[in-house]
Amino acid sequence: MMEAYIVEAVRTPVARRGGGLAGVHPADLGAAVLTALMSRTGIDPAAVEDVIFGCVDTVGPQAGDIARTAWLAAGLPDHVPGTTVDRQCGSSQQAVHFAAQAVLAGTADVVVAGGVQHMTAVPISYAMTAGKSLGFTDPFSGSAGWRARYGNAEVSQFRAAEMIAAKWSLSRAAMEEFAVRSHERVIAARAEGRFAREIEPVSGVTADEGPRAPDLDKIRSLPPLIEGGTVTAATSSQLSDAAAALLIVSERGLRVHGLRPRARVHHLSVLGADPIWMLTAPIPATARALAKTGLTMDDFDLIEINEAFAPVVLAWLAETGADPARVNVNGGAIALGHPLGATGARLMTTLLHELERRGGRYGLQTMCEGGGQANVTIIERL
Repeated sequence: MMEAYIVEAVRTPVARRGGGLAGVHPADLGAAVLTALMSRTGIDPAAVEDVIFGCVDTVGPQAGDIARTAWLAAGLPDHVPGTTVDRQCGSSQQAVHFAAQAVLAGTADVVVAGGVQHMTAVPISYAMTAGKSLGFTDPFSGSAGWRARYGNAEVSQFRAAEMIAAKWSLSRAAMEEFAVRSHERVIAARAEGRFAREIEPVSGVTADEGPRAPDLDKIRSLPPLIEGGTVTAATSSQLSDAAAALLIVSERGLRVHGLRPRARVHHLSVLGADPIWMLTAPIPATARALAKTGLTMDDFDLIEINEAFAPVVLAWLAETGADPARVNVNGGAIALGHPLGATGARLMTTLLHELERRGGRYGLQTMCEGGGQANVTIIERL
């Protein structure tokens, strides 16, 4: 039976939009983790068979297949190809899946997976703004087929977050408490040096810029993102700049290149759900992954679920019965930030390093994605 192994995982610090990485070109940001990955593993870059990167809004400096341009910007061999994946927020988690699937299929032995997002250079509204200048409003309203199926319901992550909060009876106070805990966990992890091994400094930035000591008075004073709602900027993920990369290798690749595996990819899956609700897909996706593997929530030492919004994680916790003490133990995107196309690889990097630090065995990763989708990855530390 073929296996896919994770040999190394590295990320840049997650910088605030307009922060310390604002002046770094996206290709150079991606190049930084690729260079670090080659250096840390000691593998000959010429042996890499493909580079698969996630990225959202591939326009402007992120256009032109950023996986390929980042590899070339790193000065690495030009015979190595690259491709860029867009599964919205799960893009780089999907990149890991595609890399592992190539190895599992026996069509490749050494593949790089990762992602990059520079939300300073290409803010989340950029593509929409550019589209409007060409006469488009959004990706959905112009489709007769879409309207026939879903009507004219607003497709919005902010509306979806409010819908979840209402359905699961999540109070603003409960969501704010979760957000505070995210910041406190990141601050504690940073103070204890838990992120030190996984971070590769870039352009003088050595640490994540998003976390800050919670100010409850300020948090409670923030207006909702939608009039009459309960979700605020404090209970939402931050806009960020970052990159992350992993080396995925077959058993043959381990032998040939003298590499030591750190984890085995135990399970890969992706599932769609209602695109109007958009952010609930991790719930059925997790249930299906458990059914496929025979594992239970109690089998996981650590879980990473992206904190796109506080209600996403709180609803998932309510439905899965997962132990909150094992979930996002070093905080999440509310405090760290959410560089869209890089977040999946960033989560996997943090999950691997923390499993090693704690001596855990199984880790699960999932995240909500545009279009009402969710990837699930289960790894086993070796």
